[in-house]
Amino acid sequence: MSTKGFRSYFLLFTVSICASVQALAQPSERTISRNEYIEMWKDEAISQMVKYNIPASITLAQGILESANGNSELAKYANNHFGIKCYGGWTGETINKDDDQKDDCFRKYLTADESFEDHSVFLQKSRYQFLYEYDITDYEAWAKGLKKAGYATNPKYPELLINLIEQHELYKYDKMQAEFDSKDPILASEPAITQPLEIEASSMVNVHMTELSNNKIKFVTVKKGDTYYKIAKEFDLGLWQLYKYNELTKEDVLMPGDIIYLQPKKNKAKEKVHVVQKGETMKDISQMYGVKVKKLYKHNEGVFGKDLEEGQQINLK
Repeated sequence: MSTKGFRSYFLLFTVSICASVQALAQPSERTISRNEYIEMWKDEAISQMVKYNIPASITLAQGILESANGNSELAKYANNHFGIKCYGGWTGETINKDDDQKDDCFRKYLTADESFEDHSVFLQKSRYQFLYEYDITDYEAWAKGLKKAGYATNPKYPELLINLIEQHELYKYDKMQAEFDSKDPILASEPAITQPLEIEASSMVNVHMTELSNNKIKFVTVKKGDTYYKIAKEFDLGLWQLYKYNELTKEDVLMPGDIIYLQPKKNKAKEKVHVVQKGETMKDISQMYGVKVKKLYKHNEGVFGKDLEEGQQINLK
């Protein structure tokens, strides 16, 4: 090979290597759709509503708008879903990004869950207190109030939030707080069984044996006649906490033998892989190993919205 030919080959090889390294450096996460984002974060928005009295629809709409459905640089690289900046005595990690000013300072979180919690805490500031005089289902008043309080500078901010809420029917989640506070039991048995006895929390000693999962999370095994309310009361938890920790929906019904976690699930399991058995869902695997459903989807790209197949391997970390 001539010297000229060798140089050309070497240059082409070098460019190819650089391109490969650059490709590896790019984030591999696929684009999250709006419906996927809502599905991923609706439970967190509801739990924040129960805890802080902020409409879940408002939290979701703000998250969608501020994070571009979780696809923004702040969301991907800083777990910041609400565009909250560093001011206000923030002592945690930060990230710089051009915004109103060049290299504006934004808060950086270890997990996206922390971003949702910090957003709720942020809205406890004095200038937002008038919002809590509005009904929890009055998302229009909340949207306009956020703009009035100075949350955003965009004059169309209220309309953007309201349109998102109405387009995706996010307002339906605002009505779920009553369900978390309701004492209407969901029995772990046949509907014909009589109402369970109301037992004072102080007298409920060793009704359930607390166990520890391989993932170091406390749980109990459901018995016949159990209800979510009875278990929550026995362990001095809010009903919303059981719903959040176990990623429950109003359609979920207790069955004897089910696992109910008394603490939040983890982001990964001790085990590396689970081999899918016939009929299993991602929710089943989540309960089996104590790993959050949304984290399982993150560990397994391309499976969201698809039925699992028998023999399929699911990464647990």
